[in-house]
Amino acid sequence: MKLDVIKLDGGKAGSVDLDEALFGLEPRTDILHRVVRWQRNNAQAGTHKVKTRSEVKYSTKKIYRQKGTGGARHGARSAPIFRGGGIYKGPVVRSHGHDLPKKFRKLGLRHALSAKMAAGELVVIEDATTSGKTAALAKQVKNLGWKRALVIDGASVDQDFLAASRNIEGLDILPTMGANVYDILKRDTLVITKAGIEALEARLK
Repeated sequence: MKLDVIKLDGGKAGSVDLDEALFGLEPRTDILHRVVRWQRNNAQAGTHKVKTRSEVKYSTKKIYRQKGTGGARHGARSAPIFRGGGIYKGPVVRSHGHDLPKKFRKLGLRHALSAKMAAGELVVIEDATTSGKTAALAKQVKNLGWKRALVIDGASVDQDFLAASRNIEGLDILPTMGANVYDILKRDTLVITKAGIEALEARLK
């Protein structure tokens, strides 16, 4: 399939052939959901922690005598039923991550690219280069109508473009190896350079 290539100033720069195996699939939400869930779970810190009965600071002395009170038989104020006592089966420090096969992760990325293509939210630009001035790049982005856009470049990102894009709200740029399903799906527009197209095709073969 063919898609027009544009420049950052809005001018035309020919067209590019897109691989059907990357951009022509019927997007499957179940695959995208599994990959996004894997990404977000791996990113979760898992540092939540509560104190158990053995960790709260209380005397271990029996709180009152065993018999004759008419109440329940208690041995320690650290029991979970008391205010300030230990928490029973609360969260502990752990990893929320789980495994997902490499082939499935690649498949998820293909479906994410195809979803953007099918929705008409894919733009191919000749290159992501600029003079390094934020104002000039912001004007170009505004003229192109990109509000929440992700730019995927080739193996490396132009440092002037990266510096100019840092203060532009809603604009992010990643090298090809940083391209991932979550970042692609949460943006309204996916912008890929010609070098990025070639690198993605080589990565996802």
